[in-house]
Amino acid sequence: MSAATTALPIGLRHRDVLFALGLIFVLAVLILPVPGWMLDMGLALSMAISVLILMVGLWINRPLDFSSFPTVLLIATLLRLALNLASTRLILSQGHTGTDAAGHVIMGFADFVMGGNFVIGLIVFAILVIVNFIVITKGASRIAEVGARFALDAMPGKQMAIDADLSAGLIDETEARKRRSELEQESQFFGAMDGASKFVRGDAVAGLIITAINVLGGLLIGVAQHDLAFSEAAKTYTILTVGDGLVTQIPALIVSLAAGILVSKGGNRGSIDEALLNQLGGYPKALGVASGLMVFLSLVPGLPMAPFLLLGAATGGMAWYLPRFARKQEEQKRHDELMAAKAPTAEEPVADMLRVDDIRVELGNGLVSMIIDPATGLSAKVRRLRKRFATDYGFLLPSVRLRDSASVSLNAYEISIQGVLIAKGEVQVRKMLAIDPRNEGIDVPGSDTREPTFGLPARWIEPGLSEEAELKGFTVVDPDSVITTHLAEIIKEHMPTLLSYAATKRLLDELDREHQKLVADLIPGQVSLSVVQRVLQGLLAERVSIRNLPLILEGISEAAAWTRNITLMTEHVRSRLALQICQALTTPDGFIPVIVVSPEWEQVFLDNIIEEGEDRQFVMPPSTVQDFLLAARAKIQAHATSDYWPAVLVAPAARPFVRSLLERVSPSTPVICHNELHRKAPVTTIDQI
Repeated sequence: MSAATTALPIGLRHRDVLFALGLIFVLAVLILPVPGWMLDMGLALSMAISVLILMVGLWINRPLDFSSFPTVLLIATLLRLALNLASTRLILSQGHTGTDAAGHVIMGFADFVMGGNFVIGLIVFAILVIVNFIVITKGASRIAEVGARFALDAMPGKQMAIDADLSAGLIDETEARKRRSELEQESQFFGAMDGASKFVRGDAVAGLIITAINVLGGLLIGVAQHDLAFSEAAKTYTILTVGDGLVTQIPALIVSLAAGILVSKGGNRGSIDEALLNQLGGYPKALGVASGLMVFLSLVPGLPMAPFLLLGAATGGMAWYLPRFARKQEEQKRHDELMAAKAPTAEEPVADMLRVDDIRVELGNGLVSMIIDPATGLSAKVRRLRKRFATDYGFLLPSVRLRDSASVSLNAYEISIQGVLIAKGEVQVRKMLAIDPRNEGIDVPGSDTREPTFGLPARWIEPGLSEEAELKGFTVVDPDSVITTHLAEIIKEHMPTLLSYAATKRLLDELDREHQKLVADLIPGQVSLSVVQRVLQGLLAERVSIRNLPLILEGISEAAAWTRNITLMTEHVRSRLALQICQALTTPDGFIPVIVVSPEWEQVFLDNIIEEGEDRQFVMPPSTVQDFLLAARAKIQAHATSDYWPAVLVAPAARPFVRSLLERVSPSTPVICHNELHRKAPVTTIDQI
């Protein structure tokens, strides 16, 4: 036993034993006679428990936080029935002595609610039973039944969504287990609530039957055994019985109300008052209309002016106050976020300090609000970016670490790849960036800047001017999209670096079972895993998708039969991917626009390639390289403003070397050879180098 447990009072240390003894006592009440003072204590306890259940139901954040409610409901119902039986025993055995025969709680309720008139008591009791049984209990039972059915029907889809997020890398195994556990608890909770609602209905029915038995039995015992007059017996036993019924039905009504609130809360989070104020009070115009209607009704002849005018003033005041209160809350939230960002953070563990993130985005303190909520803003767009790369290029990017840093300027961000700072930029929160792709000048008010990804002229403008800027032909994006676009371009440039040995191994392991035989035959019998990694990196360096991994592995296997040169293997794989490469370059018109390298330049390249076995060396003089780059850059820039980026077409033997040169001046320009043109691909020549 721990020291903390030893320090607890003995009652708390053995609360399981005390709970079991309490249940045994409740069962004993069903059999043994109970004195009046003990019945008073039990009825007061029942009232306190019912109020406690209602308060918990009002203030919990979500229904699943009160998952023990069905068990609590069963125990509370059993306690009420036991007290009902005990009070029935006292009423029938001691009722002839007076209205205090069943204790002071029942007598007090009888005097307070009925005023000594049992007819009033019967009517009040009947109304309570009708409200509890027909309205609250029946509605709660129906909601619980439908909720249980929908929870069970939706479970397979939710399980698949969790598995999909886990496979996509959006969550880890710990988070997946947590979500599965919550899903299982949710289905069990609604199923238990469906059954627990039957307890409430049974309790209401039992209350009616017990009341009828008490009245009839009391009359029979009072008249036949104690020689009371019929009117006196009817008054005494009816007052006691109805008082007992009120003391029992009021807690039952409170617990039924708690059950109805719990099952009707659904997916709303937060306490009931928050949900009502945020949703009903979130529309000032609706409150204004309600206020106007109340004021109008106060002026209608015959209607009392005071209550309607008071309600009109209250709703009108809320309509005026709530928008200002919401703005103050938003300002306070922004202030708290800024203060939290400026507050000194705890020192990072040594392991975290030494860890090198594959992709990291560090934000200045002024941009912390962009990553506070992981479900929206920059975090959500980064997750979608990882999914897009998985679809477009065939492998899942490493997790992108978003963090704030005091070393970064207030509104700046820095992008690092494997611990190396690659790019930086600045954005303005709560403004929009208008980009001028035509370089004609932006005539919308704002502060001038440069778009950080491509260096285009741009201007930060107010969100209200976005529509005007778009109508004038400018591209308008939010700060999250600016950072995400910049990050996407940086990742495209460094995809080969991000495809590590471990990532390559994971790609091969996740292939379908029907392709695992191909992997087993290829690695390590023909080539090593490192060779496969380098071929895939060569494809990604030119932004060729590796999604069709089985076809790529077949191409490597074929090339491994006659070469060990990585470049030659990659060129052979590219020829196997001809259809994919052509499809990526085809415009909506159905053609592949190309800039052809002239035969003269092709011959120059071929003359400067020295082959020594499988090794090939490129020995073109620097002056000739400079002449080619100047000529190529002029042709590429001449078509830079066209809708579709053309490819450079060159002879197969020269393609790798042309690509290595053009990568310096235009890395996004695809370079293809004749072997990579599919036989059905329509090519249109738009220029020649």
